[in-house]
Amino acid sequence: MDRKIALLAITTIIFFGSGIAEAYSKTPVKKRKTRKELISENDSLRNALDSLTIRLSDLEELTRSNDSITDVIFGHYEEEIGDGLIIRDSTASLDSLLSIYYMQRRLNDYDPNINLDDVEYTSNIPDSVYIRRLEEMNSFITLPYNSVVKNYIIQYTEKMPTAVGKILGLSAYYMPIFEEIFTSYGLPQELKAMAVIESALNPTAVSRASAKGMWQFIYPTARHYGLTINSFVDERLDPIKSTYAAAQYMKDAYEIFGDWALAIASYNCGAGNVNKAIRRSGNSKDFWEIYYYLPRETRGYVPAFVAALYTLKYYKEHNLQPESIALPPHVDTIHVHKMLHLEQVSALTGIKLQELKDLNPQYVHNIIPGNEAEYILRLPYNYTNAFIDHEKEIYDYQADKYFNPVELKKIKDGGDGERIVYRVKSGDVLGKIAMRYGTTVAKIKRWNGLKSDRIRVNQRLIIYRGGNGPAASSSTSSSSGGGTSTSGEKITYTVKSGDVLGKIAIRHGVSVASIKKWNGLKSDKISIGQKLTIYTNGGPSASGGGEKTVYTVKSGDVLGDIAIRHGVTVSEIKNWNGLRSDRIRVGQKLTIYTDGIAHSGSENGTVENGYIVYTVQKGDTFWDIAKKFPGTTSKGIMSLNGMDKNSKIYPGMKIRIKKA
Repeated sequence: MDRKIALLAITTIIFFGSGIAEAYSKTPVKKRKTRKELISENDSLRNALDSLTIRLSDLEELTRSNDSITDVIFGHYEEEIGDGLIIRDSTASLDSLLSIYYMQRRLNDYDPNINLDDVEYTSNIPDSVYIRRLEEMNSFITLPYNSVVKNYIIQYTEKMPTAVGKILGLSAYYMPIFEEIFTSYGLPQELKAMAVIESALNPTAVSRASAKGMWQFIYPTARHYGLTINSFVDERLDPIKSTYAAAQYMKDAYEIFGDWALAIASYNCGAGNVNKAIRRSGNSKDFWEIYYYLPRETRGYVPAFVAALYTLKYYKEHNLQPESIALPPHVDTIHVHKMLHLEQVSALTGIKLQELKDLNPQYVHNIIPGNEAEYILRLPYNYTNAFIDHEKEIYDYQADKYFNPVELKKIKDGGDGERIVYRVKSGDVLGKIAMRYGTTVAKIKRWNGLKSDRIRVNQRLIIYRGGNGPAASSSTSSSSGGGTSTSGEKITYTVKSGDVLGKIAIRHGVSVASIKKWNGLKSDKISIGQKLTIYTNGGPSASGGGEKTVYTVKSGDVLGDIAIRHGVTVSEIKNWNGLRSDRIRVGQKLTIYTDGIAHSGSENGTVENGYIVYTVQKGDTFWDIAKKFPGTTSKGIMSLNGMDKNSKIYPGMKIRIKKA
């Protein structure tokens, strides 16, 4: 399907291009095209190309929707936090085991800079013992033994006893849960050891690539496998739900490769990289034959998996002791259908807040948004009766404090969001990147100081996923020093053939400058199919007047074009600049107030240049408005404001009405 789409696009472009060339070849030299004709032709070509691009994107999206596994399993997401190396959907095998923040602060037996490809450990235990023990495990997944595996076994069993003690303590609680889930999917129970490599069994682990939870899912993969991620809930942090997602991922990966070692490796670097390594090796499906064709950090993933399984089985033979972990032996689940704060539960049941958070780490603000969907609260069984007996009192306890609308709105708005540094890849465009991270092109441009949509391969972009990023600190050029208001009804307008910003601005009763600000546009260029955000409250109202722009007249300019471009009228430009006629000259400086009505008096008052500015009320039609102003017709109002009978008006929109 992808090849068909590409062939269709290439054929269309070649045919389209040849037609242009033919047209030019038949054009007599003596009939040289005017500048206006060339501009018009260029616009037509650009619109045709934009339409083709949109159609091609639709076809690609359709293909991906029909084969969504390809998008996730074969997709290779590269993200970067800070100035470190490129991190894929999981960090390096040994690094991800113990670079988790809480481990780093507490361990003194681990060197994070060690590279097991560059060392050769020795042990008092002979190879024959390791080999025999691996064979006696009777693993459904083949457990190979060689010098690389030996290095990892020695690392886990001899080099970091403190870390492994904590992991063993957590394993006693989590491994039975994992085994049950993998068995329900018909998968080998041995896959449970992957969580040891991924996160050291830390449910709240966060990698430098913003992969989260015990199974280290990145955002797109987590959403694909049904994990809820919103302002209040991140189910990547839920050990049980994320394990179900990991099981489904491994089931899909095994269906692709038919080999557990390759499926396990793909969890670290993506199936795309594994397939690339297979091709480079001469199409071998043996992990050890593609070993050196894999990304460096993935090479150790399967050896680490074997070593983790070995350690879970034979820790006693190495005198390793599980650390005592205070997790309840039995947990009950409560179905929550209302807003509930963990502090409410703690206050009226007596359970420690930290214990509640440990059992319910997916509620990132300690709030369970039960009014939006049904969620689960996990409680130690000995507190279940206390919750049931006082359920109404728990929900009501200090509800005004815990569910303050202002605080809830801050949470829903996302705050700054999750900071990511993304490295641009070949074929990337800002729109595609924005969709991937659930943000907008305008925000990405603002965060990175971009003046156009152009980006280059390997360029690094700062993205704040799930938020608005830090508050802008740049000063405004508004004559009043006021800010831009985005109150009012928000609409999304799709650019149509023949649209220009000035026409769109007049149609919606806002200014060109406002539309450009709301959408991060640095020029007046727009393309067919482009989505524009518009707030129908009349645009940004500087606290003391419109934003002052000084426009330099260019060759070919006339006042009418300039007025449309800026969303104002010719009369206003003449009034602001003291012009007695429509004549202007190249290089002349014109002052324009880009809210269109900056010096027009009150909101519904009479405008100095002979127009009344009317604010549309709820339920208004053009006919209703015309009745309010004797001598005015609905057709006249539409004509004056660049609208027609199909145009929509919205409450808060400002339209011009000719003074009687």
